[in-house]
Formats: sequence, structure tokens, C-alpha cells
Amino acid sequence: MTDGVTGCVIVGVGETEYSRRSGRSEIRLAVEALRAALTDAGLPPRAVDGIVSYPGSPRAEDLIGALGLPGVRFSATPQLGGASSVASLQLAAAALAAGSATVVACVFARNGNSGKRIATRIDQLLPGGYLRRGLEHPQGLSTPAQWYSLLCRRHMHEYGTTREQLGTVALTMRRHAQLNPRAQLHGRELTMAEYLASPPVALPYLLLDCCLETDGGCVVLVTRPDRGRDCRQPPVAVAAVAEGHPDSPDDITGRTPFLETGLRYAAARAFAAAGLRPADVDVALIYDCFTFEVLHQLEEAGFCAPGEGGPFAASGAITLGGSLPVNPHGGLLGEGHLGGMNHVAEAVRQVRGECGQRQVPGARVAAVTGWGDLGDGSMAILVPGD
Repeated sequence: MTDGVTGCVIVGVGETEYSRRSGRSEIRLAVEALRAALTDAGLPPRAVDGIVSYPGSPRAEDLIGALGLPGVRFSATPQLGGASSVASLQLAAAALAAGSATVVACVFARNGNSGKRIATRIDQLLPGGYLRRGLEHPQGLSTPAQWYSLLCRRHMHEYGTTREQLGTVALTMRRHAQLNPRAQLHGRELTMAEYLASPPVALPYLLLDCCLETDGGCVVLVTRPDRGRDCRQPPVAVAAVAEGHPDSPDDITGRTPFLETGLRYAAARAFAAAGLRPADVDVALIYDCFTFEVLHQLEEAGFCAPGEGGPFAASGAITLGGSLPVNPHGGLLGEGHLGGMNHVAEAVRQVRGECGQRQVPGARVAAVTGWGDLGDGSMAILVPGD
């Protein structure tokens, strides 16, 4: 594995239902999702000898004990917040390339609504906690909505981004969710008037600018191409994967340039490694923790120029049928917040061509982004395997 080129394939994806109250432990959610992924791949549990677990999800030891996995010899946890699901593919690829594992399960499971809520989780996992507690908490900056709203406000000031452009993202994700029976907000349509009337959370963010909090699990299985040919599903190749960090990954308020994120570096590395350009992407799975972060990441990844994210979305480009469909499953805003691992799963299914009403016709190149902590970024590019 060199310079983002992975030489690995995804052979199975599995999920639980997405809900507000799962009624079971996070370990059980992880086990259910892993079993579903193994069934999808046509592999037995004993095939798994590597586990990469999302920060705060059940650990490798939990799954080894619960499933009786006999031969796990590699485990790791990336520490990039919401960029960790995509970054987990990089760890899996590295383990496979080194011969440290042959089948790696990338695992997310969390009772994100009925268990620990965002304010509790973030205080334990976010970098620079001493800065947050000593300098920002006394000023009322204590949640992601508050920190990230500063980025949105700056973008509005510099480029004239409008609330209606943010609303376009919210409506698009909700519209896509209506085509996905798995989505938490399936059957709950949204109008611009309803979006504009939603209560403020951290201006300029309204309630409907913010992603869901979700109970559930999602697992992705990664292996070498030679092993993938023997699995049940057609393999989906990880053509490239990369992570990136801004110059001040522990702080937003002192960053120069203010709107820089690690995604601009991750995306450049991933596209170069894959030998592709943003224009080659058929479907994009963008980490939509907030509406503005869709616009922001479209710019940072090179899908449009700085300041053009709002007009790009408002033009209809990000809808199904547009030039760059974004999150056909509904994303974190409409399907559910599984740390972006559900974005990876959707990308796999889009490349396989099995998404029914929400399928992007002829999708062969899928780009998946991750946004985490105070600006960490990641990107994976998925294409059909051999």
C-alpha cells in the first residue's frame, strides 16, 4: 500500500435498523451488524482476523468474546471523530498489505440517541479538551453545532451563502430519504417553509440544519482482491483512501485560513492515487453532520470552487438526476447518524447497482468523505472490483 493506493476490496456490508431507541446494548448492535455483513459476503465468523472499531464503539475484545472469533490478530481504532469511518478503510488496507490480517471488519455501533448524547460523547473524544474546557466552555461554546456554526457564519460573510442554500441541502437529504425505507425520516417529507420555521440551535444553524442522533450498527468487511473473488457479492475496490488534518486540528477559532479542513489534503491525495478527478465521480457520499458541511466539503474536495457550494447545491446538482448526486440514502440528516459508516455502505451498494429507486444510473465511481473533530478529513474512492 503506497500513497493512498490500497489494493483491497469491500466484500460485505451489514446494518441494523436505524432508530431512536434500539432497546439493546451497543455490543449486540455491533454483533448483529457484523453477522449481517458476513451473510452479505458469504463468509463465516472465523474468517474475520482483523477489527477496526470506530471511536466509542464496542472494542475488538467485545466482539471476540461475543462472537467467539478464534483468530483475531489485528485491531485498531482511528481517532478522527466523524472522519474515522472512512479512515478505518485505510487502517484495514494497511493491515492487509502488511499481512497482519486477511479479512478486516470495520465496525460502528452506538446508541447515539438513547445512550450517551453528543455533548457527553464529544467532551470525552474531542482533541484539545483542555482548551475547550478552559477557554471555550465558559463562553458557551460546548457542542459541535456551536463550534461549526462559526465556520458557516464566516462562509456566509465571505461568499454570501444564504439560509435558503442551506435549506436546499436539508430538503435534498430529506427527499432522498423518502426513497429509502431504512431511513429514520422515511415517510416524513419536508418543505422549505417548515425548514425555515424550525427553531434556532446555534445561529446560523436551525434545528433542521443538524443531523439526527441514532441508535444502530453498521459494519463493512475488507479483504484482498484474491479473497474477494470467492465471496458472495461482487467485490467493490477501494481505489484509494486518504486522511488529512488542518494545520490546527485541535482548534477552529485560531485557524488560518479559517475555512481550511483536512479534507482538502485527503481529497487531493485520494484523487491522485486513484488517477481520477472530481469530475469523474458519479455519486458522492458527503458527511452531512450539518447542512453547511455539505457545501463546505464539496468545495474542499474540489467538486466546486471556494464559495460556490451554495449555488452548486441550489442549482439542483446534488439531487438524484443532478450532475453530482449526494447521499441518495438520505445521509446523516435523513437516514441516520452512524458515524458515516452508513455512507460507506451506501457507496458500496451504489457501485453494486442494488439501490432500487435511489440508484444512480451507471454509478461506477463513488467518493465518500469524512469530517471529524475540529477539521480532520478523509476520503475514499470506490469502484467496481475485478
